[in-house]
Amino acid sequence: MKPFRHVSLKIKIFLSTLGVVLLISVTIAMLARWILVSSLTRELELRGVAIAQSIAEGGSGYVLDQDTPNLVSLIFDAAQLGERKILISYIYIVDMDGNVLANTFIKPFPRDLLSVNILPPDKDQAVTLIQVDGEQAYDIAVPIKEGIYTLGSVHVGLNKNHIDNLVGKLRFTFLGFISAIVVIIFLIALRLSNYITQPVTRLTRISDEISRGNLDFPMALLDAQGREPRDCPAYNNTDLPCWHFDQNLMAESEATAENVRTCKECVFYKKRKGDEVDQLADSFNNMIWSIKLYRRRLRESEEKYRSLFDSNPDPVFVVDLKKKRILDANPRAEEVYGYTKPELLGRPIADLEPPDGMTGVCRFLNMPQAGECILFPKVRHIKKGGVPFFVNLHACRTHYRGKEAVIFSTTDITDMVEKDAQLIQASKMKTLGEMSAGIAHELNQPLNAIKMGSDFLSLMVGQKRDIPKEHLGRVVGEISVQVDRAATIINHLREFGRKSDLKKEKVDINIPIRGVFTIIGQQLALQNIDVTLDLCDSLPQIHAHSNRLEQVFFNLVTNARDAVNMRQNTAENGSGPREISIRSWLENDRVAVTVSDTGCGITPQDLQKIFEPFFTTKTMGHGMGLGLSISYGIVKDYGGDIEVGSEPGEGTTFKLTFPLTDN
Repeated sequence: MKPFRHVSLKIKIFLSTLGVVLLISVTIAMLARWILVSSLTRELELRGVAIAQSIAEGGSGYVLDQDTPNLVSLIFDAAQLGERKILISYIYIVDMDGNVLANTFIKPFPRDLLSVNILPPDKDQAVTLIQVDGEQAYDIAVPIKEGIYTLGSVHVGLNKNHIDNLVGKLRFTFLGFISAIVVIIFLIALRLSNYITQPVTRLTRISDEISRGNLDFPMALLDAQGREPRDCPAYNNTDLPCWHFDQNLMAESEATAENVRTCKECVFYKKRKGDEVDQLADSFNNMIWSIKLYRRRLRESEEKYRSLFDSNPDPVFVVDLKKKRILDANPRAEEVYGYTKPELLGRPIADLEPPDGMTGVCRFLNMPQAGECILFPKVRHIKKGGVPFFVNLHACRTHYRGKEAVIFSTTDITDMVEKDAQLIQASKMKTLGEMSAGIAHELNQPLNAIKMGSDFLSLMVGQKRDIPKEHLGRVVGEISVQVDRAATIINHLREFGRKSDLKKEKVDINIPIRGVFTIIGQQLALQNIDVTLDLCDSLPQIHAHSNRLEQVFFNLVTNARDAVNMRQNTAENGSGPREISIRSWLENDRVAVTVSDTGCGITPQDLQKIFEPFFTTKTMGHGMGLGLSISYGIVKDYGGDIEVGSEPGEGTTFKLTFPLTDN
């Protein structure tokens, strides 16, 4: 069927219909012609047989009497009767010896006729097509009998040209009838093809217009004159999934399972009575109306979300998931990051984040196991010119113009981070102030040792005595060790008192724990508090900052010290162990640390408030209630968790857990 691939449907329908009708007509014509011709020929043969038998019955007596005149008269009368003179070419009678007794030839009898159609003795008739005087004829022979004896035979020649003329007239009449039918079918097929293809042609034109993005084609193409979108009662209700109906317009008593999704008086979503083509056209019309509606809704939605996108007070970016480049950004992003929009579009997202990629969008893009949305608090971003600042970043996976993408927004929290840093710094200064007595004692020990060594040397010099080399080396070495010890304490104090930034580095959590006891270990010993350190030396590192973690453990250890002393001061619980124990270990791929004490414990009603800012159970002048609140914020900044368990009079345990670094 490839040759007809480019032929229009109209021509195909027309040619197919016409071809089928012609094939059927030709078949019927051939079959009818065969039936009519054979029937007519057979009918004429039977008529010839009847004429011959009539002559045989009427002429048997004349044959016995050898009455030739009457016999001749008989066959001439039979040949000239009515239309027989046209049909019958000749009649002749022969006896059993083959002698011609009578004939209707007006010229000498053709003797060769006697041998072309000899009647067999056991047959009642014989028919043979012969050639006589240049014309064809059907020679019909029947016997002449008298009782059981055969006297001869009668031969009647039927003119074949007459039969052919009759068949020709019949053929002409029949072909004329068939031709008339073909012409009628031709006109019907032409009109039918136009009728069938006209809606399809109209739908094709509409499809072409839609494919070009033109939905504002003339209403006449949809055969929907008089219908405008605003005529629909649900036109303004964009919350409906289908604009063709508005269930709110239907009274509850009228709503049934059959009509619940049908508009009460819908002028659009309806189908006319008609054939499948009309139904298809109506369905197509309804589809066009739906496309127009949803296109309008999509445009409104895009305008709405574009307005939200552009007017968002926070920077919003869309990043290509595969190329990791910025696809779109709102005006606020230009203001905050300092780039113009042309500079942002196509820029790698890595330009806005630190190169370590430990947090932020770069990390989210490399986390296929992450959920659809994620929040990164206190992420360090970089403005144009390399100026760093801190943001809270919320990222979600989405699709943007056919691409897998990530949309994220950032909130500038630099001021809040600075205030947190100032608060932490103030807390450190407060801790150092509280620890001043202990620190002074820590420094007095090496100073006393240095003093003793220097006095010894001064005495020996004053008495002009020789100092043995071994004594001199021992004193000088001890002085050096004590100077190093004092320098270590001072350096640690300087390091601890330094303002720390919100940054992450790989940290062995045991280092800040030991750093705490470098400063206050001696003080705890003077207060008769036993310290137990059970630290695992093979712990993996975590992402945090040693200085800030040290502040956390300072707060926990000093709180534990105060709890132990408070229990000591309570009359009914005055006796008991005075212990602080710190343990670190690896638990479920997280580093865990517990700080436990045998202090007074925390009541259940206070246990729920201890991490709230400015909540404290201490007396006036002994605490502002910010230590645990600051510690909680620091632990959360590094992705950790902090839990507390306590029983009044039995002590308290704080448990801290931190995630491991990626490697």
